[in-house]
Amino acid sequence: MKKLKRRDFFKCSLSGVGGILSSNLISRIPVLSVPETAYALSSTGRLSHVEAKYYKKLEHKEIECQLCPRKCKVGDRERGYCGVRENQKGIYYTLVYGLACSFHTDPIEKKPFFHFYPGSSAFSIATAGCNLNCKFCQNWEISQARPEQTYNIELPPQSVVEYALKENAKSISYTYTEPVIFYEYMLDCAKLGREKGIKSVMVSGGYVEPEPLVELCKNLDAVKIDLKAFTDEFYKDICRGRLQPVLECLKELNRMGIWYEIVYLMVPTLNDDMSSIRKMCQWILANLSPDVPIHFTRFTPMYLLKNLPLTPVSSLEKAREIALETGLKFVYVGNVPGHKAENTFCPKCQQMLIGRYGFTITRMNLQKGKCKFCGEKIPGVWA
Repeated sequence: MKKLKRRDFFKCSLSGVGGILSSNLISRIPVLSVPETAYALSSTGRLSHVEAKYYKKLEHKEIECQLCPRKCKVGDRERGYCGVRENQKGIYYTLVYGLACSFHTDPIEKKPFFHFYPGSSAFSIATAGCNLNCKFCQNWEISQARPEQTYNIELPPQSVVEYALKENAKSISYTYTEPVIFYEYMLDCAKLGREKGIKSVMVSGGYVEPEPLVELCKNLDAVKIDLKAFTDEFYKDICRGRLQPVLECLKELNRMGIWYEIVYLMVPTLNDDMSSIRKMCQWILANLSPDVPIHFTRFTPMYLLKNLPLTPVSSLEKAREIALETGLKFVYVGNVPGHKAENTFCPKCQQMLIGRYGFTITRMNLQKGKCKFCGEKIPGVWA
């Protein structure tokens, strides 16, 4: 394993498919120790060797992973579906602990979180791998890659927290790929971040078992769940997963009382049936809360669905109308900068509370979590 010079570190981390660095972060890197211990890993390079949590030992050195609903049974020297957890002589290891293939400082609105410290920054990290295979994934180059195929930077939890502090980030965001598959890394970052006053948020597909979810959420401050569709057929055909575990994840989040928001990416002809969307909104109202924000976001052709068009804005608007009619209070249109439904409105007096253009806050009419005009308490986590 060859140690990189600072110049080569920047070159490989920017040119790799997962190397995402902001210009303002690059300008501050010299004050940190991380570049002195940064490596680019090839297919023969170093992977982590940290024992995984949540697995059961079986006969003949076989194991059963109990982290996500797949419950992969993995033989010796084999990996689970996500490709980042390996059975080595009957012990299950995570191969990506402390190995970030992407890190970047983002506005929290990009996740999107609209009711969690609006206008704040989130230091965002990811490793290679995912436990779903969505045909519309915008980060497929890293989510569908194995850790040998990405440029990985040694970024242990201590360094993640250091970066977040130097970036004046309010939170650390586990995002870009599927954070569940780098569970141990995320958990340790969240614990250490909390000690230093840094919040933690997970951006996830919600494909996780209840027990690890409960343990994780004791150390998280917010969760965003991508609800891909409201039919099992879509999950099976388009995502290689199942719907019910995601619904159970949402119910568990609601039971625990952690702040969470839902994103529904509307893919033309596949999950934009308005009767299905109405059923989903009714389910949210009955099983979760009218206060949970839901973001109907615009699909852009990519990965394996390049043959489909952009989502018509009218479809997003119709879905929003249905959600509001159902009784949901905070319904947004996403990926359409400048749209009126990017803004947060008071459900009581209908005044604009938070104005947005894309990821930028343009107006703030919240005072201590209440509407400035009528005093209505607005659900969320506010500064």
